Order: sequence, then C-alpha cells, then structure tokens
Amino acid sequence: MSELPAEPVLIPPSALSPEALQGVIEAFIAREGTDYGEVEWSQADKVTQLRALLQRGEAVIVFDAVTESCTLVPRRELAALGL
Repeated sequence: MSELPAEPVLIPPSALSPEALQGVIEAFIAREGTDYGEVEWSQADKVTQLRALLQRGEAVIVFDAVTESCTLVPRRELAALGL
C-alpha cells in the first residue's frame, strides 16, 4: 500500500533564519527564468520585491514534502493548492 503524498505546508517567513529565507527567495528567482519585459531587474531588486510581497502577505512560502522543496506562491493561488 503506497502512501498518499503529503499536503503542501505554508511556512511563515519568520520561521526561517535570514539565511534560509534568502536562499528560498534566491532559489525561486533562479527557477523563474529570464525576463523578457522592457525592464531587466537585478537580483537584488528581485529579492527586495519578493521580500516585500512576503511581508505584505501577498505571497507565501509553500513547502512540498514530496519534492522536499520550497517555492513562493501568490496568496490568491492558494485555493488551487487546496490550502
């Protein structure tokens, strides 16, 4: 009998060390890909923007136990994840 995949878990940014939070944000940026818009944002600008979204609660950190990874998700998309 196989185990069912674990549900994704919300991780409050305050639960992470500053270094871990920085790592989650930078990993998300790395997976995001290349910008093709009119404005190219620096890595530092993107980190600042994502930190602000997390602080305002407009984005959340979601841990997926199956892939053992974290990602950032817009709060409005949580319902699609069943959260």
